[in-house]
Amino acid sequence: MDKVIQTFELKKTYELAQPVHALRGVDLTIEPGEFVSIMGASGSGKSTFMNILGCLDRPTSGAYRLDGVAVGKLSRNELADIRNEKIGFVFQGFNLLPRTTALENVELPLVYQRRKSSVKPKRKAAECLDRVGLADRSHHQTQQLSGGQQQRVAIARALVNDPSLILADEPTGNLDTGTSRDLMGLFQDLNDQGITIVLVTHELEIARHTNRRVNMRDGLIIQDEPIEDKIDARQDSLNRTGDPTQEGDLTPQ
Repeated sequence: MDKVIQTFELKKTYELAQPVHALRGVDLTIEPGEFVSIMGASGSGKSTFMNILGCLDRPTSGAYRLDGVAVGKLSRNELADIRNEKIGFVFQGFNLLPRTTALENVELPLVYQRRKSSVKPKRKAAECLDRVGLADRSHHQTQQLSGGQQQRVAIARALVNDPSLILADEPTGNLDTGTSRDLMGLFQDLNDQGITIVLVTHELEIARHTNRRVNMRDGLIIQDEPIEDKIDARQDSLNRTGDPTQEGDLTPQ
């Protein structure tokens, strides 16, 4: 089976007034079904690295294989196809369309798919909303949902194309502690179902919900190790009451 992610000596230099070396030679392999957190201070290179993993940017040098595909040889249209078919994105700011329903947001990647498919967008979107516990919110508009619910919609949208990989960039950054814990429990459920997840976070507590932690500094990986003190968010939820899809959050309504 192909590795989901393989990078070889990835380097990225931005030519500004002075060259900025964002990545200085990054080697990383992620196997199918792994749940990996990437940590690092501002300027460590983790955001640049995630953009390259998501096929949103190209390295200056080095090689990247996604699910066995040599990404560096792809055209712009081919990169768009691979993003749509193999990668699910989850962002800190949710990136949902306003004044549209949860269902409409989730089916959007299928509507804009360039390659024809037999999948019925509304049915598939409804299935994905059910997977994240929001079947009863499918016809609510985004402004009628809490921050935690909006992030669940974003996760459902990331799942709709059955991606090989989910990339989550600070997905709990706008949420309070309880809602963040419930969201990490959802990610753990999805990972248990075999989905590979790479999550960027600056919070050590959030990283402890993953299985492996990669630390970056000055454009290099300085640490790559399994999580020894992993937190099972599902177990924590059993000790609390209430519907996790309706927890509070810090997002203004």
